Amino acid sequence: MAKKRKARPQESSRNKQAEGRATLADGLGGDTLEKLMQAKKDLLESERAEEALRKEQAAKARREREKNMSFGELLDRYGYGNGLPKD
Repeated sequence: MAKKRKARPQESSRNKQAEGRATLADGLGGDTLEKLMQAKKDLLESERAEEALRKEQAAKARREREKNMSFGELLDRYGYGNGLPKD
């Protein structure tokens, strides 16, 4: 018969060590941590704004290309080139 393994006490000691360790937030002053969090928030906000601007520019470029297309090209592109809609 196989022997049952005993629970390892090391896991609980690891958790105690992790609780005892100082984190980066603990090491930094409260003001410094707030500045880092604000910088992160500002960076994410600017990235979102850049992404929105990029999408708007792409949509504007697409509209401009469509303005320059002939009626027949638009019909071909959107599925009515032969008079029947694409399936």
